[in-house]
Amino acid sequence: MSSTKFILGLFDDPDDLLHGIEKLQKNSVPIYDVYSPMPIHGIEAKLGIKESRLGYAAFCFGCLGATVIFSIIYYTLVHDWPMNIGGKPTTSDWWAPLTPVFIPFTFEWTILFTAFGMTFTFFAATHLFPGRAPRVMDLRATDDRFVIAIDAKGNVPHDDITNLLKEAGAVEVKHNDRKYVSYE
Repeated sequence: MSSTKFILGLFDDPDDLLHGIEKLQKNSVPIYDVYSPMPIHGIEAKLGIKESRLGYAAFCFGCLGATVIFSIIYYTLVHDWPMNIGGKPTTSDWWAPLTPVFIPFTFEWTILFTAFGMTFTFFAATHLFPGRAPRVMDLRATDDRFVIAIDAKGNVPHDDITNLLKEAGAVEVKHNDRKYVSYE
């Protein structure tokens, strides 16, 4: 039994990488992931990656921030320390909490909660917490190589995958026995 976990195809050119993705997909070889030192337009659609749900998280964090500060202001100005400004008490009408006094604070806290919430969500989703070494399949993927990673377990024979990658223009094909390489 082979100890190979991943087969990596390293490419010099993004066009060769896209050609390699097409060739692997035509032969129904599942691709684990693709690593690139720069963004490649349209690669998400080619790989079938779903659109991110981070927008929904941002909306929820914004609603949470608006609700928290609105509750604090309402409790403070209406129940705990009501003020009668200009002969108009804040509890006289049902729309009184929607006065212009509430709007700037609510807006600012909405933005604040969204920003901090999205930062923490991004760190949690990508496992890039401060102080943690990034997980990379091949160190050259952060510099000048484009990498296609294929899960070797339970896949078509490794020689066939190697031949497909070389036909597509891979400069080098590696068989990794570890999932990630550390920077040390």
